[in-house]
Amino acid sequence: MYLVMAVMALAWLPVVLTRPDGASRAIRSYCRYVRWSARAICGLASEVRGPVPQGEVLIASKHQSFFDIILLCSVLPAPKFIMKKELLRTPIVGWYATRIGCVPVDRGRKGRAVAQMIEGVNAGRGTRPGQLVIYPQGTRTAPGADLPYKTGAAILYEQLSEPCVPVATNVGVFWPRSGLRRSPGLGVVEFLEPIAPGLDREAFIEELRDRIETRSDALMAEAGWTAPLPPPARDPAP
Repeated sequence: MYLVMAVMALAWLPVVLTRPDGASRAIRSYCRYVRWSARAICGLASEVRGPVPQGEVLIASKHQSFFDIILLCSVLPAPKFIMKKELLRTPIVGWYATRIGCVPVDRGRKGRAVAQMIEGVNAGRGTRPGQLVIYPQGTRTAPGADLPYKTGAAILYEQLSEPCVPVATNVGVFWPRSGLRRSPGLGVVEFLEPIAPGLDREAFIEELRDRIETRSDALMAEAGWTAPLPPPARDPAP
C-alpha cells in the first residue's frame, strides 16, 4: 500500500501541478486502488452506502481506522479534512493534504485549536470549495469504545449554517486502528440522512451521536461483531 502510494504520488505529479482538482483526482485514484488491493490480497471487500454528498457540505464521520478515510476519499469529489497538524510532516500525505485544502489544527493548544479551525475553514471556502470532513470524537475509536463527542463539529455546524451529513462505519472490525492484521469481510461506510441547520450545540451533538452510534453498531453487528461483556461484579469486601 505504501509503496504504491509513493509510485502513484510521483506518477500523478504533472496532473497535480497543472489542474486545480489534480490532487483530489490522484487521491481518489489511489484510494480506489487500495480498496481493490484489500479485497484481492486480504479478502476485505468494501462498500459505500447512501447518497454521496456533493458541493459545499459538512460531514461528521465515525473514525475507526485508516480504511474509513480510504473509503471516503474514493467517492467524495473534493474532500478536505480537519486534521492534526503533525500530519503535515508526513511524507506525501502532508503535501497532498495541503493541496486539497485540509485544515491543520494544533491539538496541543486547545484554546487556540478552535480558532485555528474556523480560520482555516473560512480561508478555504472561497478558494477550495468541497466536502469538509471532521471526526467528532477527535481520533480513531476501536469498536465498542465509548469516547465523547467533542464540540468542534458543533461549532462548525453552527458557524457554517449548512446541513451536516453523519457517517457511520464498521471498518474497525476488519482493519483495526493499530497493528498490521487485516481480516476478510465487508467494510462499510454509510452516509446517513443530513441534519438540517438550526439546532443548538447540545441538541446537535446529541442528535449526531445518536445517529452515528446507532447505525455504526448496526453495521458492526451485521459484520458479526458483538460487544464484549462487562466484567463480573466483585463481591463487596466483608
